[in-house]
Amino acid sequence: MSVRDARSAELYDRACKVLVGGVNSPVRAMRAIGRDPIFIDRASGAYVWDVDGNKYVDYLASWGPAVLGHGPQVVLDALRGALPRGTSFGAPTEREVIFAEAVRDAVPSIERLRMTSSGSEAVMGALRVARAATGRDPIVKTIGGYHGAIDGLLAEAGSGATTLGVPTSPGVPAGATAATRLVAYNDLAAAEAALEGAAAMIIEPVAGNMGVVVPEPGYLAGLRAACDRTGALLIFDEVITGFRIARGGAQERFGVTADLVCYGKIIGGGLPVGAFGGRADVMKVLAPDGPCYQAGTLSGNPLATTAGLAVLRELADPGVYDTLEAQGAALEHAFRAAEVPVQINRIGSMLTPFFTDRAVTDYASATASDTDHYGKFARALLAHGVYPPPSQYEAWFVGTTHSTQDLAWTTVALAAAGEASDA
Repeated sequence: MSVRDARSAELYDRACKVLVGGVNSPVRAMRAIGRDPIFIDRASGAYVWDVDGNKYVDYLASWGPAVLGHGPQVVLDALRGALPRGTSFGAPTEREVIFAEAVRDAVPSIERLRMTSSGSEAVMGALRVARAATGRDPIVKTIGGYHGAIDGLLAEAGSGATTLGVPTSPGVPAGATAATRLVAYNDLAAAEAALEGAAAMIIEPVAGNMGVVVPEPGYLAGLRAACDRTGALLIFDEVITGFRIARGGAQERFGVTADLVCYGKIIGGGLPVGAFGGRADVMKVLAPDGPCYQAGTLSGNPLATTAGLAVLRELADPGVYDTLEAQGAALEHAFRAAEVPVQINRIGSMLTPFFTDRAVTDYASATASDTDHYGKFARALLAHGVYPPPSQYEAWFVGTTHSTQDLAWTTVALAAAGEASDA
């Protein structure tokens, strides 16, 4: 099979003349898999269509938030009802209050919430609050953990930085990362030592930006105990895992309570949105109640809160997570049935196939994966109508709309791509 790409090629040529690298986010350039970008025209349910008319079974899911598939009817209906009332006010709305109540209902550890316009902004706010609340500067993060394009955390960052081979980005002053302490993911002893005198540890409770890496038994509970002992705050970056691996996210899944939690686009039904929240005694340092300043002109945007509420109400049905678990298991089974030679890391409805013969438990073992092999594999999948993440170091996602037929076709495509990439 082949993919028609004349229209995408034309748009990419035009884009390169007006956008840096022809894209607005580096990994979209698809250079990591050895091809030019595919321009998407529309999406519905489990599928995306490109501008050349090619249809794909989608496992990118807008980088995670399409839990209910693309354009779920409940979200479209809610947005149609909200649009005539206005798109932005820059003032409080009832929907913000209802939205915050819905988040708190799902995640009891969040006693106070602050909305933002992106996950990166949420992380920045959480870090500022942690430093203000503790009176300390150092932040502990994991090597390969990605928490947005934030100067202080672009030290051994995962995701796009790993894909591009620049774990520490030029343009970030040394002073910005001077208070950032790095430890390996799943290395509890290193974290315990680094937390002495630290304001907080920020971690993806399930790493999703070095590919999916699951915490070893006792790791997150150990971090909770270490933070309690040292007086540091525990921050869970649940931009990916929140409302995906459980309604209450990683806190519910692993039974570990964080002091602060960060969310991104998943809480807005895929619209640009973020939020952070946690203990009331910590969050009270934020203005206007406290001296710690954080603000956002479009925070709590009425369209984003409308879409988010529609999704959160659907996710209140526990059967959704039974479906997502089954879908994730089915995708893992598809890899095994196709006999693709990979290590598969999965939790719930997110997984990553690593082209390596060793277990992947941290950044070092993740980056041992054969990225050239992944690139050939991904290109072959696209040629067979399956849309994978355009990088080895990203998660695959399934949603409630992936059908038995979609997964059956995926098995066929995986087998064909495995043969093609081995050739």
